[in-house]
Amino acid sequence: MATDKVFSSAAKALEGLTRDGITVAVGGFGLCGIPEQLILALRDSGAKSLTCVSNNAGVDDWGLGLLLQTRQIRKMVSSYVGENAEFERQFMSGELELEFCPQGTLAERLRAGGAGIPAFYTRTGVGTVVAEGKPYEMFDGETFVMERGIRADLALVKAWKADPFGNLVFRKTARNFNPMVATSGKVTVAEVEEIVPLGAIDADQVHTPGIFVDRIVVTRSEKRIEQRTVRPA
Repeated sequence: MATDKVFSSAAKALEGLTRDGITVAVGGFGLCGIPEQLILALRDSGAKSLTCVSNNAGVDDWGLGLLLQTRQIRKMVSSYVGENAEFERQFMSGELELEFCPQGTLAERLRAGGAGIPAFYTRTGVGTVVAEGKPYEMFDGETFVMERGIRADLALVKAWKADPFGNLVFRKTARNFNPMVATSGKVTVAEVEEIVPLGAIDADQVHTPGIFVDRIVVTRSEKRIEQRTVRPA
């Protein structure tokens, strides 16, 4: 039944899904749209040697930065890491493996993985370090590099609304990497602000169909601001 997808806490929503060495894809951009409570539950699970796929790694004391503090992440696949001093320290000291991936390429790798596409070609990154060791091909006189689709063992996303079947609606900027991450997971868990009755979400407004979502949990997020900028009084 659809209601079997609804769990009472983030910890229960991750029961039986975490183990050492898995690949976890995590939605969000900076601190916007990150599955805050699921990240905390992943930390508390104690799973180690994780490969985390996310646009960035949060900040030092929030988001995936919490998993860096506890040394649970072995490798990051990211586009941007500029807000996390602990990330920088671990990478520079050789404690953390890092695979840099251009932002659009990362989004497409996640989308491709969810669509069953094992690889694709792009011009982005040709001739740079991100293309080193990867196959090249010529198309219409231009050089393209091959990028692999990403299929994660576990995907964690944050949505605004869900129904009991798992149809998701993301709100504004939080609709960033979340839809691609949701489809990339072999198992996908969504934390949401509200669960509405079946049929309450117009089919044309569904951003991620429930067929991709295995578990749902309602959480109360802090919604921290990564960079607060205000005008002088």
